[in-house]
Amino acid sequence: MSSSVTSSRDNAAAGSRPGRLFVITGPSGVGKGTLIARLLEEVPDLELSVSATTRGPRGSERDGLHYHFMDDAEFDGHVRAGDFIEHAAYSSHRYGTLRSEVEPRLDRGASVVLEIELQGARQIRETLPDAVQVFIAPPSPDDLRRRLEGRGTDSAQQIASRLAVAEGELGAREEFGHVIINDDADRAARELVELVRSRRGETPQVQSPSARPQEDS
Repeated sequence: MSSSVTSSRDNAAAGSRPGRLFVITGPSGVGKGTLIARLLEEVPDLELSVSATTRGPRGSERDGLHYHFMDDAEFDGHVRAGDFIEHAAYSSHRYGTLRSEVEPRLDRGASVVLEIELQGARQIRETLPDAVQVFIAPPSPDDLRRRLEGRGTDSAQQIASRLAVAEGELGAREEFGHVIINDDADRAARELVELVRSRRGETPQVQSPSARPQEDS
């Protein structure tokens, strides 16, 4: 994976900003999107960063709302211009986080939620070290397989590819400041909400066996 273009803006991004960035990552199919949707319902002033991707829309997905859909040439142009905080290849497609989706919001003091893959989360750790990183883990690899098969959006080959990637991703969970095991969506969502509120200074931090605060990465 190539790293993003380094510029003076990277140095600025690495400094403290008034807002707070929450990076949510974990294997494909683990339920990140569901938990984030619940989080946004409970903490409505959070702002969701919309990622860019070279894959095509699925179902009712809309450009600018679910993703910024673009072709490889447009994506490459943003890479050359240094417009991405992070960008990575995943499952034969490319994904990235545009600076315009994150930095202006942090500068005005907003809290921003970013859902990205492991490669991107590692890059964010370097460019925005103040970000709160949360890893969502399945209770077991078999559970993850059942979730991917139950979605009905991927072929058997795609599921096998995602599971192969997930094996390595699960081994990286100890890198992250917080780990939440999504064995029950309601409980996991409550833990995520409690974590976000506590890191925003809204309530005392609530610890639980599956949400293990460590030193922020």
